[in-house]
Amino acid sequence: MNTTVRGPDGELRCSWCSVAPEFFKYHDNEWGYPVDGDIRLFEKLCLESFQSGLSWRMILAKRENFRAAFSSFDFNVVAKYNDADIERLLKDKGIVRHRGKIEAVINNAKKAIELVEQEGSLAAYFWRFEPDENSLPEPQTASTSEESIALSKALKKQGWKFVGPTTAYAFMQATGLINDHSERCAFREIVEQERSHFMRPGRV
Repeated sequence: MNTTVRGPDGELRCSWCSVAPEFFKYHDNEWGYPVDGDIRLFEKLCLESFQSGLSWRMILAKRENFRAAFSSFDFNVVAKYNDADIERLLKDKGIVRHRGKIEAVINNAKKAIELVEQEGSLAAYFWRFEPDENSLPEPQTASTSEESIALSKALKKQGWKFVGPTTAYAFMQATGLINDHSERCAFREIVEQERSHFMRPGRV
C-alpha cells in the first residue's frame, strides 16, 4: 500500500493528505505535534468524537463553527450549558447537529472539570497513556491500540461519552501521543523532533 503522496512542494506526505487540499496545512502544522494545553486537548477529543461515523474533512471544514458554538471548547464554560443551549446547538447549521454528540460534549466538560480537580490537568492525565515506542504498530496500519483501548475504558469508567477506542486512537494521533506519520513522510522526523523536546506534563 502506498502510504505517501507528493505535496505541492514535491515533498512526500502521508497519503490521506490527497483527500482534500486543506488537509496539507492540517497535516504539516498540527497533526501529530504534541499538545499540552487542556482546552486544546478537550477540543481535539470533542472533534474526534464528532467525527465518529463521518469524514474528518467535514469536521475540519466546520471547526471554526464548532469553536464559536462551544465557547472555544472552554470546558469550564461548556459544563454550564443547559437545555436552551442544547436546543440552540441543534439549530446551528454550522456544526454537526447530533443530539447525542452535543450532549456528550456538555457531559464531558463536566467530567473534564472533575478530572482536573483529581489529576491537576487533563494533559497530565492523558499523557500517562503515551505508549512505549517499541509497542507501536507500523505507522498508518492501525485504528486502535492497547493504549487507546485503555484510555477509552478509563474515560468511560469516569462517565465520559463518545470516547471509544477508535476515537481515542485518533485523538492520540492528533495530539502527538503517538507519531503515526508514514515512515517516508517528510514530516515524520519533524514531529519526532518536537516530541523529543516536549516536556511531558506531570513528569519531573
